[in-house]
Amino acid sequence: MQPLPNVYEPRNSLLTTLRAALSPGGWTIVILALLSTLLVLLRPDTRRPGIDMWVFARPHHEMYVPNVESWNASRDPDLNLYLLSLPALERRMSSGFLSDTPVADLIEADVRVASRAFTGPLEDVGFLDLTDRIKESGILEEINAPSFTPWTSRGRIFGLPHDVHPVMLAYRADLVEAAGIDVSSIETWDDFIAVMKPLMADGDGDGLPDRYLLNVWETQIDTIEAFILQAGGCYFDDLERVAIDGEVNARVIATIATWVTGPNRIAVDAQEFTASGNRLKLEGFVVASIMPDWLGGVWKHDMADLSGKIKLMPLPAWEEGGCRTTVWGGTMLGIARSTREPEAAWELAKHLYLSEDLAQQLYESNGIISPITRLWTREFYDEPDPFFQGQAPGRMYIDLAPSVPHRTSSPFNQIAKERVRDALSRLREFAEEKQLFTIEELLPEARRQLESAHEDIQRRVDRNFFLKASSQEQR
Repeated sequence: MQPLPNVYEPRNSLLTTLRAALSPGGWTIVILALLSTLLVLLRPDTRRPGIDMWVFARPHHEMYVPNVESWNASRDPDLNLYLLSLPALERRMSSGFLSDTPVADLIEADVRVASRAFTGPLEDVGFLDLTDRIKESGILEEINAPSFTPWTSRGRIFGLPHDVHPVMLAYRADLVEAAGIDVSSIETWDDFIAVMKPLMADGDGDGLPDRYLLNVWETQIDTIEAFILQAGGCYFDDLERVAIDGEVNARVIATIATWVTGPNRIAVDAQEFTASGNRLKLEGFVVASIMPDWLGGVWKHDMADLSGKIKLMPLPAWEEGGCRTTVWGGTMLGIARSTREPEAAWELAKHLYLSEDLAQQLYESNGIISPITRLWTREFYDEPDPFFQGQAPGRMYIDLAPSVPHRTSSPFNQIAKERVRDALSRLREFAEEKQLFTIEELLPEARRQLESAHEDIQRRVDRNFFLKASSQEQR
């Protein structure tokens, strides 16, 4: 009698193993994967010769095109300019940096996107360290010092600043002047509320104010950060240590809570870039909004009917003698560490970002002032603007530019902004539940909410060995 086969005998054939493990559908996937890999390997390199540059802002792209064409007609190597959406640029940049695969040689990135590159050790940052080049070329002295801070990590600079983005207060001058209000008497936010309060009268008898004084709300994370920076607060200190639970921060969110709820509410949510927010501004339902230089260009495009009804003034300070501006937004130009032509990329970066012609175009088309201080004396910044009742916004923003607060480059700043927003939202809910509507009454809860946010971000930072170690070394 033949012995029965041993069903537990190991199978030696790889093919037999695969045949047993994979269904027909599984084999289809394996074959397609092999074929696609082969096609990728055999595909010719279709990249255009020269230097590639990614930008995310259409106005920037439109300004650069003539300059790039002029460069390409007379100089080498050619510059290939590509316009990407900001999410697409962020995904492609991050995946390229993390996998050490090529990206564009030059990348124009905003504050949120650029900080993503600063998560690991300095030697793994995907941008080229420009510190020595910037110092040796004299650019460090040419550019407004605070404009470097979002692109500086652990003492090293990884990008050329595109802008300064100081902030002023834009207000409905037609309404204010018709009410006989003199804004020159306003120095602090308390002054602003006291002087402007008559504009909140209930003229139609419905028991509610006819308008509100300020465009700010608990969900506006950029506005909240701008107020905190103006007051001297921060989410990360100069050594990139978490600083969310600071007393200045607590007082600012307690104050904002009194602005957005309770019997002394003065604010309304008229978010930028939304049809509903624009309608509230056009109707005069909100009197004033904080305005970085770039936002004036947006208002002109989106709300042309406000032309001649708006004026600018320095921000009211949080206390007498305090800072009369803040900062909101920012863009840099960085060179990818993977570039094969770092010197050519550096020359192109300087050509674009140090150009007086482009600085003038940037201001005249978008209202953005240059960070290059030697250009601040140019006459085009003194041109009256009919949108702002003949004021010269460029000169007004330049006067405030040296005072813009320093900012963090921490890759955790975006989530810190979200946690502070959440803290303010819970503080507002607490105020309504307990019927507590003064700053002093809300301060203990503001501190508690910020301590919780601080601890959450600290845990995240502590899981990043490189940033934690760097912070400890700098102490």
